[in-house]
Amino acid sequence: MGKTYKHIFFDLDHTLWDFERNAEETKREMFETLKLQERGIASYEAFREKYVDINQALWALYREDKIEKDDLNFRRFYDTLCLLGIDDRTLGQSMADGFIEGISSKTYLFPFAKEILEYLHLKYPLHIITNGFEEVQFSKLKNSGMDRYFTSVITSEEAGSKKPDPEIFHYALRKTGAVADDSIMIGDDLEVDIAGARVLGIDQIYVNHDRKKHSDPVTMEVFSLDKIMELL
Repeated sequence: MGKTYKHIFFDLDHTLWDFERNAEETKREMFETLKLQERGIASYEAFREKYVDINQALWALYREDKIEKDDLNFRRFYDTLCLLGIDDRTLGQSMADGFIEGISSKTYLFPFAKEILEYLHLKYPLHIITNGFEEVQFSKLKNSGMDRYFTSVITSEEAGSKKPDPEIFHYALRKTGAVADDSIMIGDDLEVDIAGARVLGIDQIYVNHDRKKHSDPVTMEVFSLDKIMELL
């Protein structure tokens, strides 16, 4: 591109930190620990099948400020249990609390996450912009050893808005002293990360881990984090 950047903004979940792998391990452990099979759920896979759609729908509501984070965390488990014939609010709350505690300790990263951060942090100030729950995100960064690479971490709770709302990007620029023209956003979500940044005139690198076909305009695209070294 030939353009010089002064600030790099990263998404965390699904971009650097392997959310799906960490979440799957956490949920599977809870299924066993809470003996949900003895409560009548045939298998973890049966639980997961119901959970996935409910969780996605609730996250959409959360991004639109239609529910609070505690409601999201509780309902994704309680509503799943209800669909499986278990109307137990206490169990639902136990799962919600256990998930937050469990996932915070998981440390699976995408390949080359540490390598790309080691490379970039010597050249640029690095920042996180995340919609994830604040208390969990800081634990993820610390436990995975990524916290030392980032100058600042901007959460949606701190900013009072969520990606792709332009306000969280405005907030991030103000907090870091960056301007849109010399910044770049690196993320995995075409709507939340890429389009959100594009509205403000911030360049983007779309991290397309799964090589999804799309027609969205992106400044740059990579299929693996190590390829960012060739661009920046």
